[in-house]
Amino acid sequence: MTKHVDYLIIGQGLAGSLLSWELIKQGSSIYLLDNQQENASQIAAGLINPITGMRLVKSNKLDTLLPCAKLTYKELSQFFKQDFYIEKPMLRILRNEKEILKFQQRTQDRSYLDYLETELKSATASIRAPLGIIQQKQTGYLLTKQLLACLKRFLQENQCYQASQFNYQELHFDKGISWQDITAKKIIFCEGYQAIYNPWFKYLPFQLAKGEILTLTAKQALAPELLNYGHWFIPLSEHQFRTGATFDNINLNINPTDQGKNTLLKALIQVMPMLDSATIDKQQANIRPTTLDKMPLIGLHPEHKNLAIFNGFGAKGSLQIPYYSKRFVQYLLHEHPIAAEVSCQRFF
Repeated sequence: MTKHVDYLIIGQGLAGSLLSWELIKQGSSIYLLDNQQENASQIAAGLINPITGMRLVKSNKLDTLLPCAKLTYKELSQFFKQDFYIEKPMLRILRNEKEILKFQQRTQDRSYLDYLETELKSATASIRAPLGIIQQKQTGYLLTKQLLACLKRFLQENQCYQASQFNYQELHFDKGISWQDITAKKIIFCEGYQAIYNPWFKYLPFQLAKGEILTLTAKQALAPELLNYGHWFIPLSEHQFRTGATFDNINLNINPTDQGKNTLLKALIQVMPMLDSATIDKQQANIRPTTLDKMPLIGLHPEHKNLAIFNGFGAKGSLQIPYYSKRFVQYLLHEHPIAAEVSCQRFF
């Protein structure tokens, strides 16, 4: 029998999952297709870090994005009765005089005081930091894999999930839009890096970047804080931690490499020499769907108005996707405008 839905969603990464959640909350019927391949969301650190880069810059629209992200993850935690967002302070090692100067400038700016402690800290017994350490506030990380697993079960229980490879050639535009035995008002592509193969959206300027991540176990008890030293360090338990990530926009595959492993271990041991005896539990790699201007790609295809894209969040997905999923749902249901800086129309 033919199945009729409002929205057919392709991809069960964080973008497709949270968009599905918002549409269902607003009373829309959805059906999600998932190719069940490990995607970037499933291995991502899920870091939310309000102040980033060598210039210590606040993320774009941070004061809007961060409260929305926290509220969304709290709502999901209450619904599924388990925690997904772990809020922890982040220590950042200053690496050069320019970063020290920029830190001093930021602490004179009142708009940064909610996110930065004003006092420079000294190195600790376990952290090598000759130029000092700053503490960032309102930082944390999302347990993305656990959240996606819960949302997958939720969709399965509501009979709106299918494990299936989506074949573009099977999409038909003759009476509305249909794929196999499913008809929909719109199809929304949330495919991550695989959007480069999408015949309708592959023209958008994705700048993909491979990233590798290590999960390790230390012999010593770990400090509880997150650490930023060019790479990141996340303590998962008293002895287990994750570190990452590499950035490679040339070798775009999902194969872990010795080069990636050695890069991460070298950087880690330079700042925390005591971890040179840590053992590797897991090495993972995937491809971030980053874009030319580092902003998401949201909206309808200019010719096929029943095709849409919700993609391109890159490394800031945990921070951005909750807000933009709500905004996109308001556009789809009530035609509220999509902000020009994230609309996919800026590149068509």
